[in-house]
Amino acid sequence: MNLLEALYSALRLPELRNKLLFTGGILVVFRLFANISIPGANAAALNNLFNGQALLGLLNLFSGGGLSSFSVVAMGVNPYINASIIMQLMTVVSERVKEISKEGELGRRRITRYTRYLTVGLALAQSYGITVLFQNEPTNAPILSPSMDWFQRAAIMLTMTGGTVLLMWFGELITEYGIGNGISLIIFAGIIGRAPTTIYSTVAAQAGGGIAGYLPLLALVAIGIIAIAFVIEVQQAVRKIPIQSAQRLTGGRTVQGRQSFLPLRVNQAGVIPIIFALSIMTFPVIVSSYFRGAPSSTWYYQVAIWISNNFTPSGPNLVTTVIYNLAYFCFIFGFTYFYTAVTFDVSDVADNLRRYSSFIPGIRPGRPTAEYLGAVMNRITFAGAIFLGVITVLLPIAASKVSTIPTNQMYLGGTALLIVVGVALDTMKQLETQLVMRQYRGFIR
Repeated sequence: MNLLEALYSALRLPELRNKLLFTGGILVVFRLFANISIPGANAAALNNLFNGQALLGLLNLFSGGGLSSFSVVAMGVNPYINASIIMQLMTVVSERVKEISKEGELGRRRITRYTRYLTVGLALAQSYGITVLFQNEPTNAPILSPSMDWFQRAAIMLTMTGGTVLLMWFGELITEYGIGNGISLIIFAGIIGRAPTTIYSTVAAQAGGGIAGYLPLLALVAIGIIAIAFVIEVQQAVRKIPIQSAQRLTGGRTVQGRQSFLPLRVNQAGVIPIIFALSIMTFPVIVSSYFRGAPSSTWYYQVAIWISNNFTPSGPNLVTTVIYNLAYFCFIFGFTYFYTAVTFDVSDVADNLRRYSSFIPGIRPGRPTAEYLGAVMNRITFAGAIFLGVITVLLPIAASKVSTIPTNQMYLGGTALLIVVGVALDTMKQLETQLVMRQYRGFIR
């Protein structure tokens, strides 16, 4: 079933049609909020900052362009994503949190409540860092007034934090009453909403060179099509581990054994390693902003200016560029392994297989099964980590060499491509699942 057939079939069913309309309505409201700016920002200085900083451009990507326009949803859902990642990591660090996560629906609600509280704290901290960064950024003019008092700063922080909480609520509403994962769809809508402007500016920049100017653009389109096909293949790729269920007695009746398989996704971590690596890479830039208002004769002012000028994907020289991109690649690679190990606990999977009288043919239950799954998952994760690094780091560099588009702008294209394709595939699968469920329900009735 292709996309058009699935949408047509869904629109014919009142329940699914209402879900789709509800999801679309929430996303439209999100785009309206993304265009409501907070008063007091210098638009020209803000534009200069985001044209020169690829890291801030990536943060702006996750907010749907809200950060570059300093809107009420400027931070997007980034604090919520970081809070969710931290809570998932806490299930490994804290035995208490791990026990809560295994308490069923009640435990899930408690974890969700803790995630919301942590989101508010992270949003307040991030909004404070953004206000300081916008005050001390050495551009032609300050983005925010250097003489801003604490009342004005607190008002901006509360507005930005409220915008993040609003988007978090929108995401939960979509997940519960709509189609797809709400948080992912909000990021998806932000990228799609900026796509027409980005495409137009890219074509206009290439049109100045006449017919010859369109050749790099055609090459870029070809690279994009190949990259999309590559992303689709990897996102859908799974390693199927054969599972054999033994015959067992349940509820006074015998359940026959059957054969099935355990699917292990190549990209088990999704885009979470990119978001986590992005948070680490932006940390020095935000911290350095605190010292840009210091006297120019101090050593920490010089260090802050050096970080601002050199800590970018396309630095002033080859050495800084290579070091930055290598560090970014290594962070993505490492976080892919780390997050996969957190979300896919091979010991829990092995225990569940043994509990349900299932086993992998040729592998003994228990610890040998966990070791086998761990070895297989390590090999699969290696391919997934290389894939994320290539799409996020190497593809933008290669594409910028083919076209005349700067690497800073191409970085947005690689990450956006991965997010858009991944969210579209996941949403499509959920829509098809809903259609199949309703077909079976109608058959039973």
